[in-house]
Amino acid sequence: MKTILLISDTHGFLDPMIQKHLRDCDELWHAGDIGTPQTLLDLEALCKKENQRLRIVYGNIDGHVIRKSTPKFLEFSIEKMKAIMLHIGGKPPRYAKDIKSLLQQKKPNIFICGHSHILRVQYDKQLNCMYLNPGACGNHGFHKVNTMLKFVIEENKIHTMNIIEWPRNTKRQSADI
Repeated sequence: MKTILLISDTHGFLDPMIQKHLRDCDELWHAGDIGTPQTLLDLEALCKKENQRLRIVYGNIDGHVIRKSTPKFLEFSIEKMKAIMLHIGGKPPRYAKDIKSLLQQKKPNIFICGHSHILRVQYDKQLNCMYLNPGACGNHGFHKVNTMLKFVIEENKIHTMNIIEWPRNTKRQSADI
């Protein structure tokens, strides 16, 4: 059994809510648009401090320093489930270019992406795949509410899916993590 905190689109801002909800998790997944090299270092330090695994991909705003340190695409197994994570993926049934064929070929149980700043959890019956987009938890973008997902993966099942949301405050600075 693994408890996961899924975030995306931090854009250089680590809200204290991330650390608060990470404490009882096994892993932190970040679906891209980290924002700054310092944010990446802070995420790595936070996961090391809390003894959690960090799975992370870069997004379209991430520069060469972050792109050298993180992959564009992650494919992994967890609790007998196959997962794929990348930043720009579209949404069911209108996936981004070449994504649907990738999903048909790889046949993941879970497909994770970010980019849209819109939280969405949907089961794609056609692909037999759970689609997860945690929205955004940074202070840059059109979203008015920060969001992330917290859930459990256990023996080939996802359960206890929680949507965590809180008001976005563009005046706050990153937490001293």
